[in-house]
Amino acid sequence: MLENIRLALRGIWSHKLRSILTMLGVIIGIASIIAIVSIVEGTNKKLETSLIGAGNNVTTVQVMQDGWAYEFEYNGVPEGIPQVNDESIERIKGIEGVVNAAKYLQRQGWNVVYYGDATLSNTFIRGIGDGYFQTLGYSLILGRNFAEDEFNSGKKVTVIDENAMDALFNGEDPVGKVIEIQQEPYIVIGVVKDENKEEKEYESITDYYMYGGTQTQSNVYIPAGTWPIIYQYDEPESVAIKVEETKMMQSVAESAADILNERVSGDYQYGAQTGDSMEELETLTNAIQLMLVGIASLSLLVGGIGVMNIMLVSVTERTSEIGLKKALGAKRRVILWQFLTESAVLTSVGGVLGIILGIILAKVISIVTGLPFGISVTWIIISVLFSMGIGILFGAMPASKASKLSPIDALRRE
Repeated sequence: MLENIRLALRGIWSHKLRSILTMLGVIIGIASIIAIVSIVEGTNKKLETSLIGAGNNVTTVQVMQDGWAYEFEYNGVPEGIPQVNDESIERIKGIEGVVNAAKYLQRQGWNVVYYGDATLSNTFIRGIGDGYFQTLGYSLILGRNFAEDEFNSGKKVTVIDENAMDALFNGEDPVGKVIEIQQEPYIVIGVVKDENKEEKEYESITDYYMYGGTQTQSNVYIPAGTWPIIYQYDEPESVAIKVEETKMMQSVAESAADILNERVSGDYQYGAQTGDSMEELETLTNAIQLMLVGIASLSLLVGGIGVMNIMLVSVTERTSEIGLKKALGAKRRVILWQFLTESAVLTSVGGVLGIILGIILAKVISIVTGLPFGISVTWIIISVLFSMGIGILFGAMPASKASKLSPIDALRRE
């Protein structure tokens, strides 16, 4: 086998131009497949990050009603759903792929936060516990974070985000100022910034609204212990969970929901809304990828026909060599394997060159379009094996023809 490979490589080198022209179809086919897979992989990563993962790979598990988040402001506190305890949070942190987890409360309000004559028209008010900012990937840019004893002490302090600061204070330093939240005074102790904000990209106005593309929304954070002061009662928390990879969000959310639902006895349960989006995204991208790869594979068929043609020419050119080998005792399978190996080596070299060209094209596409550079090792391996298979498939007939030559006829023809 090694001798056959050596002879095949020597033959390719001896007829460089002919070999390159023969491999051209395979090179173009493999390069097209690698480039197409790269485009799909890059698009998939971008969609996962900007739409599904929201730039930070955080999924939320919350009380659900008919597939949507339960609305406490309209429906009140549901029976049979206790508050999330620390033991449940620790179990969720122990799920494979979970980086961090934190519980929180949330309401959306309009014109409920004031400072002097300024008001926030659209605000998310969140009652948070320790670890929330770390889970979401927020960093402090002014003032300080909540102290550990402030989460449950009832002290009315608040941290706001950049949007709230800009809308309320108009360039004034907000730290130490008093704002009204639901007519209750809160002292601003800090301002946070979403470190993932720049990564949230939206492809259309539909995506902007559907996936929370609300860069103008303001966020006001208060200690969870002061939540009953402004909303009069305790209510079940939601849980924010940061995972290692976007593709793990669905499975992690389902596992976390199962943990929380162990203590639920009412009509409503915890759930997440990431599953359908992930499944739809995977179905769509896989369908597009298979369709484009199928189209690109047609050039491999053309390349295979070219290989068959050149191998038939090679058999004709080397008739005397074949006849001499058979006259010296070479068996049919030796001749068969020699030509099959040459054909497979020819297309494999073409496949490797196609992979290199495909990676270069993928990088160029990434630079031009701004898509992430996504190369699939699996598809590279598949491409090498596929190109080798093309050589064996289309080299079978010329190899069989060579192995069936009669030594007397072969020597006489020469």
